[in-house]
Amino acid sequence: MAKPGSPGGPGARLQGQTVVVIGGSSGIGRETARMARAEGADVVLVGRDPGRLRDAASDVGASSTEAFDATDPDRLQRFFDELPGRVDHVMTTAGGNYYTRLADLDFAQAQQQVDDHLWLPIRIARAAAGRMPAGGSLVFMGGTGARLPALGLVVSSPLTVALPALIAVLALELAPVRANLIAAGFVDTPLSARLLGGDLQRRRDQLRDSLPIERVVQPEDVAALAVHLMANTAVTGATYDVDGGQQFAAGT
Repeated sequence: MAKPGSPGGPGARLQGQTVVVIGGSSGIGRETARMARAEGADVVLVGRDPGRLRDAASDVGASSTEAFDATDPDRLQRFFDELPGRVDHVMTTAGGNYYTRLADLDFAQAQQQVDDHLWLPIRIARAAAGRMPAGGSLVFMGGTGARLPALGLVVSSPLTVALPALIAVLALELAPVRANLIAAGFVDTPLSARLLGGDLQRRRDQLRDSLPIERVVQPEDVAALAVHLMANTAVTGATYDVDGGQQFAAGT
């Protein structure tokens, strides 16, 4: 069996294909790059921080990196225009969440969320699709935590609901290139650690006690699904949940 970071052997599902991971320097993106490389793909990592990208590229065996802000539409378009050869798959993990009550809403931060969750997928789709073969795929990240209305979700809830509809439309617009969405709950990533700080272990313990899977979802859980969506050419326009049952578990 090929070890992570090395090209796949006979039967590797992505042998000879190129995978671009936007947000690939850590967490879910980095694990997806690692698994795609193990399945035989050439991997290109995109992120904002050159140093973190170099570290990730060395770790997973990426063929190249590009450091820029993917929400810059001109730079994003130029990146895809300048890539040599075809692009078989693009995954983006860029973007975060913004939780606040209406009275405390910062409209600049709210607008950034709209850019990250709606305009960025649209721009990636238009920039990349012309470089992709039939059966190629775009894989986007969403979430399950804001599907139900709640205080503090004035921005996150409508974006969470809108994203699956956008992906379904992109699947029709881009055909035979495919588009799919992964909706995650809490994932134990470096970003989660930074956001929660000293509360991280308490959150892990809470989820282990309440989730049906009796463990915390890891980046490799999401990455395995992302690689499956790249390899399975019968899947498009779909939203796949990977949250360990968090959305219907009491106390989460």
